[in-house]
Amino acid sequence: MVVKLMPFCPSLSQKPLPKQVQIRTQMKYTTTRRPEILTSSAAASSTSASGLRVFVLSDLHTDYSENMTWVKCLSTTRHKKDVLLVAGDVAEKYDDFVLTMSLLKDRFQRVLFVPGNHDLWCRGEENDFPDSLEKLNKLLDACRGLGVEINPVVIDGLGIIPLFSWYHESFDREKDISGIRILPLEMVIHFLFSLQDLCPEKRMLFYPNLPKIIGSDFLELRIRFIHRAMGSTSACHVFGHTHFSWDAVLDGIRYVQAPLAYPRERKRRMNGGENQLPYCVYSDGKFADKLSHCCWSDYYATNPRSPDITELAPWVARFYNRTWKSEF
Repeated sequence: MVVKLMPFCPSLSQKPLPKQVQIRTQMKYTTTRRPEILTSSAAASSTSASGLRVFVLSDLHTDYSENMTWVKCLSTTRHKKDVLLVAGDVAEKYDDFVLTMSLLKDRFQRVLFVPGNHDLWCRGEENDFPDSLEKLNKLLDACRGLGVEINPVVIDGLGIIPLFSWYHESFDREKDISGIRILPLEMVIHFLFSLQDLCPEKRMLFYPNLPKIIGSDFLELRIRFIHRAMGSTSACHVFGHTHFSWDAVLDGIRYVQAPLAYPRERKRRMNGGENQLPYCVYSDGKFADKLSHCCWSDYYATNPRSPDITELAPWVARFYNRTWKSEF
């Protein structure tokens, strides 16, 4: 999801880059065309965004009762004039999704949403949804009914552009980990990145093949079209799906992930940033300071990536030694 101070309103019907023409053709019959950015003449001419606050949150996973309780405990008065961006993975079950989005809409003046992979899973709901595309349409209908926004908008001069996307295995260009029996990808399907630098190196991950199912070069092309090639200090890209708190600037663009994540991850304080949720990314007419205590993006702020090193990190090696030893 892109958040950008916008002196103009670009049309999402434009062809941003030649490489995307083929993708649009392939997706023509499986997607619904969304309207152009919605704005009023007053909003378009607005030069002041004072008072507007925008919060971000991802990976709510309210199928877990602890996470649903967390949502219910959000203040019912504090955010009545605020905007919330929900960057995917709200809930796997349709009823939990609808309840969660209803609770959020009751607490925030405006809520914008992009779907995550868990939202689209049909696991346990085969009788209700024959496939993920049918479920996607149902979720979007529910959002419209609740007043949750899924289209690009301009609010007090701040443009917010939800980007629907999926992953491509070709996104992963770093050397694979060999010599160990890696857990299957089906166990850890989370997405969606535009740059592989937004994920720890494979040797650091309990699931080293994760980069194959988390990102898309086509998404990066879209982001670069919106932000321009060199990026902008007046914009940022909000994402979710891997449960790593992240706040970093790469090639001129700020990337922010603020996940609630799974209860066990919060208890272990694995990812950082949980005490700032939902995270206020924009207020008083400017983007907020860096999200604090983002373990991995803080690490890479001072340490270079070394993807050619494939020796497992000690904690990953111990994990695999325990995992496969327990099978014998």
